[in-house]
Amino acid sequence: MSEMTREIVIENLKLRIYENRQSLGEAAAHDVANRINNLLLNRRFVNIIFAAAPSQNEFLYFLQRRHDVRWSRVNAFHMDEYIGLPNDSPQRFGNFLKERFFDKVSLHAVHYLDGNAMAIDAECNRYTNLLKENATDIVCMGIGVNTHIAFNDPHVADFNDPQLVKKVELDQVCRQQQVDDGCFEDLDKVPSTAITLTIPALMRANYIYSIVPGITKSQAVYHTLNSEVSEKYPSTILRRHLNAILYLDLDSSSGIDNHE
Repeated sequence: MSEMTREIVIENLKLRIYENRQSLGEAAAHDVANRINNLLLNRRFVNIIFAAAPSQNEFLYFLQRRHDVRWSRVNAFHMDEYIGLPNDSPQRFGNFLKERFFDKVSLHAVHYLDGNAMAIDAECNRYTNLLKENATDIVCMGIGVNTHIAFNDPHVADFNDPQLVKKVELDQVCRQQQVDDGCFEDLDKVPSTAITLTIPALMRANYIYSIVPGITKSQAVYHTLNSEVSEKYPSTILRRHLNAILYLDLDSSSGIDNHE
């Protein structure tokens, strides 16, 4: 496994910088797998929330190859889902994770968000109850180009949100990212609403592993580390978590020492 090129701590947040996406993903998978094994020494199940995005591809690839993990004692959740996409759409985050990870390992349970539920509020309540019944041990997440975490874009982000799961309107920067990532052909095809776990739901986790490769994320990384902790830049809240690690490559970390 490739070694880090650099390690930094900013407030509580640990930064680990790697040469490229592959070494970053491999390192993050190594750390998450070891954390799962450690937690399973003292409990029956481990509950993990996963992000679905191209930024997670290498991480998920290496994680599903860790055959030493007792996957049958892991419960999986995902952190957001579009509203209104066909059930078989590859852009649905549940399908993304099913193809790249959930179907690759024998998990104890997979809990999907249903973006086509007849009553979205009821679906939010159902998933809220699941999260309350299965306290989150680990969150594996990315950061959006607008610094969103899950689908908590700046205009809907709330560090003190009373809800754990809610319906949100997606901002244009977020939707354009889905096009730029190659997930949709054009902006008109990107849904405008989604279900998301809120920031408190993510921050409740005992451990957060944030996997953020690529040059398109360099500005978001800069704000995450340098801007005031506020909902204007939702990912800045990671600096307040006591056990969060941010994994970067040379591209995504290229602006961390620069000034606007």
